[in-house]
Amino acid sequence: MKKLSLAALLTASVIAVSSVADAQNNNSANNMTNPSTVSQAQNMADDTFVVLQGMITSKTGDEMYIFTDNTGTIAVEIDDDDMAGLNLTPQDVVIIQGEIDKNGNVVEVDVDEIVMANQPQQ
Repeated sequence: MKKLSLAALLTASVIAVSSVADAQNNNSANNMTNPSTVSQAQNMADDTFVVLQGMITSKTGDEMYIFTDNTGTIAVEIDDDDMAGLNLTPQDVVIIQGEIDKNGNVVEVDVDEIVMANQPQQ
């Protein structure tokens, strides 16, 4: 009887974890078609997943850039490997996804992926 209960408990745990992962994936997919704004991102909690559409308007330091949309600007950190192959001008519209990084009153986005806005998402 204990073996049966343990098996049922493990099965229920796997189903619960799978449901949470599916919900997170669906949320990420929905965010890619409905990006947030810079203004909204500046009010999000630390480590919140965010997708933004706008322009990289300048480079401010090693792997640091200014990202701009029609609601404002925000600092973004983009690894050199993620920028490889992208020849961007300040007029190019891109989509970035990453996490909010708050340090006191300073809000940045730690970018995981950047693509041209007219390219299909993978």
